Amino acid sequence: MKNRVMTGAVAALGMMVVAGTASAQCGGETVANQNDARVVTASMTQQYSRDADERRPDILQTARAAGSFGTLLAAIDAAELSEVLRGEGPFTVFAPTDEAFRKLPSGTVEALLQPENRDKLVAILTYHVVPARAKAETVVGAPAHKSVNGQRITVESTNGRVRVGNDRTRATVTATDIMASNGVIHVIDTVILPQTNNIVEVAQEAGSFSTLLAAAEAAGLVKVLVGDGPFTVFAPTDEAFRKLPTGTVESLLLEENRDQLASILKYHVVAGRVYSNEALEAGRAETVQGGEIRIRSRYNRVMVNDARVVNADIEASNGVIHVIDTVILPGN
Repeated sequence: MKNRVMTGAVAALGMMVVAGTASAQCGGETVANQNDARVVTASMTQQYSRDADERRPDILQTARAAGSFGTLLAAIDAAELSEVLRGEGPFTVFAPTDEAFRKLPSGTVEALLQPENRDKLVAILTYHVVPARAKAETVVGAPAHKSVNGQRITVESTNGRVRVGNDRTRATVTATDIMASNGVIHVIDTVILPQTNNIVEVAQEAGSFSTLLAAAEAAGLVKVLVGDGPFTVFAPTDEAFRKLPTGTVESLLLEENRDQLASILKYHVVAGRVYSNEALEAGRAETVQGGEIRIRSRYNRVMVNDARVVNADIEASNGVIHVIDTVILPGN
């Protein structure tokens, strides 16, 4: 009798173990299946989103259907940018309305539409385009976005109002996330204008780079710095040049020292448009002179070798200027 009871108990225990094992296996399969389902669902959602985007009209068709971008579309045609904006992209367009264009001084739009002003029109229009699909959340999530023009569009968000542009012109975003097959449109109430002066002209306007400009002239570099570029110039102020030993500047400006002067000035120039955050991230940069400069943050100040950046990211049509308080010398 006792043996039969023991035998039954063991059998029951065995069945419980088997059942538990099967349950665990089943539970594991369920979790695995749920995880697989989530992956498949996410993949299907992304695919659906892509398919939905592809079924939408492109940016130009979307703008034309809206009925409030006639001037913008005419400008795009005049600038011969239509084919670009019909392309795959993706693009983000900060689109000024017809009313926005009417805010410009009288005759401005008509002048820009003339064939001889095409380059200027292209510069303005490409400043309204970012080469990525940046929805509103992405736009406000960064302090600035680099446009197709090359110059940055800065972003300010205060009291629920988002403004984009630069120190010269800012626009309020009045509508967001108008989706197209090849990008997204954000509507703005003002035409934002890029910097049209080149590096030399910007330096002349600033009034604090007379020595630098005289040196560039003596070294025969002005023609380069007014060219297409783009260039990044670490620009020493007049005060920075005054820190050099007495007679140094006068000696460098002599014809026989032209090559040495050119080498020093080229050491302050980097090919390409490099903003301060990009320079800090890189840590180093090769100059046009061939030598390398070191960029770092020290005591919350941006340093280029032993020079302090006192004003950064000054836009020019052909590059960007960072003002420094010391002349940096190759080999030091």
